Amino acid sequence: MNRFVTRGLAAALSITMLAGCSGSKGASKENGSVYYLNFKPEADKQWQELAEMYTEETGVPVKVLTAASGQYEATLKSEMAKSDAPTLFQVNGPVGLASWKDYCYDLKDSDIAGQLTSQDYALMDGDKMAGIGYVTETYGIIVNKKLLKEAGYSVEDIKNFESLKRISEDITARKDELGFSAFTSAGMDSSSDWRFKTHLANLPIYYEYQADGITDTEAIKGTYLNNYRNIWDLYINNSTSDPTQLSTKPADDATADFVTEKAVFYQNGTWAYNDVAEIGDENLDMIPIYIGVEGEENQGLCTGTENYWCVNSKADKKDVQATLDFMNWCVTNKKAVKALCGGDKAMPSGKAGMGFNIPFKENLKSSNPLVNIAAKYQEEGKKPVTWNFTTMPSEEWKNGVGSALTTYAANQNDDNWNKVVKAFVDGWASEKAATKD
Repeated sequence: MNRFVTRGLAAALSITMLAGCSGSKGASKENGSVYYLNFKPEADKQWQELAEMYTEETGVPVKVLTAASGQYEATLKSEMAKSDAPTLFQVNGPVGLASWKDYCYDLKDSDIAGQLTSQDYALMDGDKMAGIGYVTETYGIIVNKKLLKEAGYSVEDIKNFESLKRISEDITARKDELGFSAFTSAGMDSSSDWRFKTHLANLPIYYEYQADGITDTEAIKGTYLNNYRNIWDLYINNSTSDPTQLSTKPADDATADFVTEKAVFYQNGTWAYNDVAEIGDENLDMIPIYIGVEGEENQGLCTGTENYWCVNSKADKKDVQATLDFMNWCVTNKKAVKALCGGDKAMPSGKAGMGFNIPFKENLKSSNPLVNIAAKYQEEGKKPVTWNFTTMPSEEWKNGVGSALTTYAANQNDDNWNKVVKAFVDGWASEKAATKD
């Protein structure tokens, strides 16, 4: 994979069909076939290889289609309308499930359900196990420790928003002397905006849910939106990019900023390891996204999943069973598990694996240092920030917030921030109501 490729994969779709291909010995649909609509562009090549390996072993054809970044739902709708629809797809949690629950096979008695290490990773629809989380991930602020040290600091100096702000602004004040900025580009094109309209927006939602003792709401209050403004201001005013240019800045620019050592801090997650690994594991760390909430010194990283496997209940029975067998193989076969969990040279071809932390019994200690850093925070008793963006009302809501954030970045006044608040609060209420219609 190109070192600067992230979720914003250039190709719109990547697809392979193994039935009848050279090297797929005896591939036949007699015992069913699998069609997986993959959500993760950064893992496309690995899934293609796993699919081929499974077909080699079993003779069962496997097709993998990878949707472009930000286009999964649209691609799913299009593919589900076809006669040869996906047999394996995914939803992001309760909100995504609401649209597809009628297509979800009950996984409660499946072999893969028995492999789960916790029922917390089962997505339930009443008594039906509609989905199974297949990877847990973590995000925060990835740090180049070498650059931070050159600026005169260490990760241990950053304990809360106040210290993050002080250090970031000091780096900005000395950026010409140091030769680097505090933050990578906070790009707001479609390949990058999810980092801020979804992942960063999770923080004020998380703290509001914590304060109110809830796990979802029909009407978000926006209690911590001033904190959201503070961290957004810090990102956009202490970065490699002019805030007025963010609307056209892609994810690849942010990745390039980090790996070419133009910036110390990069908001992203464990999935980005392969993209940043070239700076050296010894130089990598990850810290929480601090937004200035009381007690945040005990905050951990943002850990959870929005990747739930669902099996198409409307598919042919043979294809359903073939898909269940494929899923279970992925999390129990030694080579497949190594491909899912491993890093450098973990694939049978010798290429890098996916570096996942999987919530199944055969999970391996990760070769991804970012995954192990996340585990260390929990071992130290830091409280992980849960992934509450699975309760965000819709993609339309996210887009409204993202558009308002971009407008504000270009002209940072109170009126424009009020547009962010309106998109966040009023947009939440209207989109939540719309999902019930």
